Amino acid sequence: MAYVDGFLLAVPKDKLDDYKKMAQTGGAIWKEFGALEYRETVADDVKPGQYTSFPQAVQLKDDELVVFSWIVYASRAQRDEINAKVMKDPRLAEFMKPENMPFDGKRMIYGGFEMLVDL
Repeated sequence: MAYVDGFLLAVPKDKLDDYKKMAQTGGAIWKEFGALEYRETVADDVKPGQYTSFPQAVQLKDDELVVFSWIVYASRAQRDEINAKVMKDPRLAEFMKPENMPFDGKRMIYGGFEMLVDL
């Protein structure tokens, strides 16, 4: 059954183009190594909630946008193999330096998920 890595983060509005460039580079690398899907989305209809919400989860600031992304793999084992290769790829090294990341990585929420329903 498929396996998904999910990510939720806040990107400064003035760094969205930089983030998109990083995501396009990363997405191409993930796909090259075998990821089935790579998606990056920007919040369009996401409001703060009373108790919790996407904006609250990432401690969204006024000059930021919520980004929700995911990568789909054939299995958890394949995900682990692909991620090991991606993390060693020199094409991502420059983006991965904290001073070059176009968002605050400390506020990124991420994790791996087993597929429950796949229609």
